[in-house]
Amino acid sequence: MTTIDIEPHRRELVVHCYRMLGSVHEAEDLVQETMLRAWKARDRYDGNRASLRTWLYRIATNACLTALEGRARRPLPSGLGAPGDDPGAPLVPSFEVPWLRPFPDARLDPAIRASERSALRLALVAAMQTLPPRQRAVLVLREVLEFSAAEVAGQLDMTTAAVNSALQRARAGLAAAGLREETVEEPADDAVRRYVTAFEAADVDALVALLTEDVVLEMPPVPHWYRGRESYGAFMTGMFARRTGRWGLVPTAANGQPAVAAYHDGGLHTLQVFTVRGGRVAHTVVFQDPQVFTDFALPGSMAP
Repeated sequence: MTTIDIEPHRRELVVHCYRMLGSVHEAEDLVQETMLRAWKARDRYDGNRASLRTWLYRIATNACLTALEGRARRPLPSGLGAPGDDPGAPLVPSFEVPWLRPFPDARLDPAIRASERSALRLALVAAMQTLPPRQRAVLVLREVLEFSAAEVAGQLDMTTAAVNSALQRARAGLAAAGLREETVEEPADDAVRRYVTAFEAADVDALVALLTEDVVLEMPPVPHWYRGRESYGAFMTGMFARRTGRWGLVPTAANGQPAVAAYHDGGLHTLQVFTVRGGRVAHTVVFQDPQVFTDFALPGSMAP
């Protein structure tokens, strides 16, 4: 009986399945299924034909493709339509949309390559969700994980020419989704520290001074979103008026980006993920999903 050690690959496979599915919870389920399939097929594994890692990625990717059949993509609100023009509109959640969820940096392998960490950025993962699943798989396997075209062809039962064609279409799809290069650059933590100070003081003027002119604010599962400093400031003014009391923000990290867990009067309120460009906050995604809180193992109350 063949003996293979698949457990050391678990964490990187969860990241891979997350890029494909847009949900940590679903990614973990698919990796568990991958491990089970690999264990059952261990006698058929031939190390002379492919490395164990390549073989596991073949199993995981095809499990993801099966899971994605007939399933709607996981978007962020900014991927569904134009920005809102009324920052005072009621915050009505839309639970029928399978929203994109963030990935906790605490679950990443410390040895992960910088390029792989960059490929976890929320904006990029959201853009990848617009691609057909097989194009998404080719893009991740070729450009993020750097498997050769021949290896990807073997993993997906495609020809090398078909892999190259799918990669070209995937790149064009990302361009059509409006992905900006700046959204995948390493942000500056100082801007977030200043943002935290202003937020905890409910100082809207100080917050607005830290934003880019074209800043985006979105809050899944609320489907509308806002663009621009004026709209952002108006929304925050209304929010602080409704939510009087004490705010406390605890630093964390998600998708290779700075993030904070926000507590209001000691109770967990939201997880906020930031994109910083040129020393200013350019994009804030605010999550108020209990599953996200579970994924990040966030305590329900802030330590005094």
